[in-house]
Amino acid sequence: MRFILLFIYLLLPTGISAQSGPKVQIIGDSLMATHVLTGRAIPNVLAKELGVSVDNNAALGATIRRIMTQYEPPKTPGALNWVVINGGGNDLWLGCGCSKCAARLAQIISPDGARGALPDLIAKIRADGARVLYVGYLRSPGFGSPIEHCRDDGDELERRAAQMAAQMNGVWLISNAEIVPFGDRSFHAFDRIHPSVKGSRVIGKRIASAIRQLDMR
Repeated sequence: MRFILLFIYLLLPTGISAQSGPKVQIIGDSLMATHVLTGRAIPNVLAKELGVSVDNNAALGATIRRIMTQYEPPKTPGALNWVVINGGGNDLWLGCGCSKCAARLAQIISPDGARGALPDLIAKIRADGARVLYVGYLRSPGFGSPIEHCRDDGDELERRAAQMAAQMNGVWLISNAEIVPFGDRSFHAFDRIHPSVKGSRVIGKRIASAIRQLDMR
């Protein structure tokens, strides 16, 4: 009897059905992966806000090359509505120390936003039918942050991503550049690099709001 009950339980749906809302996959780095173990990461917030299951493949320390391997193409056409992606920061911070990073940045995305690993990845996703949101990074609180000197490179990465989104159908940029007031440490974890629970919640809600609005078009 217990076996029969267990079998029935395993057949029950564990998430929202395909018809009930957008099907979302998240790929990226620690912006998306921080607080996963406590269930308060950006993907958790997004799933709660939209009321759908969200597949999160993001990982701490991921570079663009690794993020490219995180993407899982849908097994059937139309099985994936949205891919939410972030990335590039680790390539700049860890790869070239946010100093003389022109060549590394160009490998990620060209100045006009048309070429590079990131546009290539997003073009592949679009060919599979999903729309794409590229999510920009939180800026540092303005003091005492190991990534404060990366601000200019981060701004340039986002400028190029905006160019890319403007040129590609079905691709949008969500900027988080203006979220953190100068001197406000509440949006960051203790390391002043990764988002705090508050920061993750704010970004997750922004992404959910964007998806709702875009799905109404």
